[in-house]
Amino acid sequence: MENTSVTSGRSEYNLAFLTPDAFSRLDETDDGLFYAKDRFVSHLDSLALCTLKRLIGELIIEKNPVILDLMAGWDSHLPQDLKPSKVVGLGLNERELAENTALNEIVLKDINRDPELPFEDDSFDVVLNTVSVDYLVHPVEIFKEVSRILKPGGLFLVSFSNRMFPQKAVKVWRDAGEDERILLVEDFFRASGRFENPTLFVSKGKPRPKDDKYARKGLPSDPVYALYADKKGERSSTRRKSPVELDLFKGPGKEELEKRKRAVKETLCCPHCGRKLRKWEVPENPFAATWDNDYLYICFNDACPYYMNGWDFMIKEGNSGSYRLMYDPKKDNFCPIPVQTPASLRESIID
Repeated sequence: MENTSVTSGRSEYNLAFLTPDAFSRLDETDDGLFYAKDRFVSHLDSLALCTLKRLIGELIIEKNPVILDLMAGWDSHLPQDLKPSKVVGLGLNERELAENTALNEIVLKDINRDPELPFEDDSFDVVLNTVSVDYLVHPVEIFKEVSRILKPGGLFLVSFSNRMFPQKAVKVWRDAGEDERILLVEDFFRASGRFENPTLFVSKGKPRPKDDKYARKGLPSDPVYALYADKKGERSSTRRKSPVELDLFKGPGKEELEKRKRAVKETLCCPHCGRKLRKWEVPENPFAATWDNDYLYICFNDACPYYMNGWDFMIKEGNSGSYRLMYDPKKDNFCPIPVQTPASLRESIID
């Protein structure tokens, strides 16, 4: 590991001062044996997976890109409307990779045993590493290899959540909190010395899908953390979006949205998602003193793009929770009303 000191906005890491056993695992048996067992399991719930797919679709700006899915499995995280010219999947379980319909080519290799990637220099436009960075025994070497096989200006997108196979996750990852893991991945990018400064995307706190097996436990949707950076060198004239510019849960276009807003007095439908607004009794508390009517209308659709994008916006502002769209029929206007959980405000629905 190189002697590389990295400073971020919140803390400082120096990879040289990690303990000698930082990249040890609870299970040090051969990875090929561990991953020989088929594990057709989902590593993200459906909402987190949808968020990640949309993020990938927004960030890949290359036309007909050549993509490497590094440490790939049976499920693809590529959006269906993406049109890559080629997708290579590198992993350890041949049967799982064979189920991944997005792949054009399969490569079996244990990169913890040998971190050299079996590809030519400058051969990929995009490299994706999805919910697997926590298993890398030689992360900086792998990040350097990724930069070697990427074309100048190519994208490396590393995403992770809070799930893992603990027996194969490295010690420094298991011991770190979620914010510390972000800093650690930033270090891997910077320690390689071959990427632009990484950009962070975070999506967390959203409601868990109702059909998810953990929905009744009150747990939020799986968090999605993503760090992405371009390889240093020649850059495309088209710039990748920053997290502030991302609109992963798209509503109607501007003209259609304004048309729907003008019609709300008659339709009582949310202009962002088209679902019926719910009649909501104004509670008797000081917060409600600004409203001079007995009831208002609120969109309680948990899939509404206004509500879904609100979680991300609040995180960017350093806050928690989200907001729902509220309509005042007397004034014929809209405003956001803050919520901390999907259940917030529902007790006052009266229709």
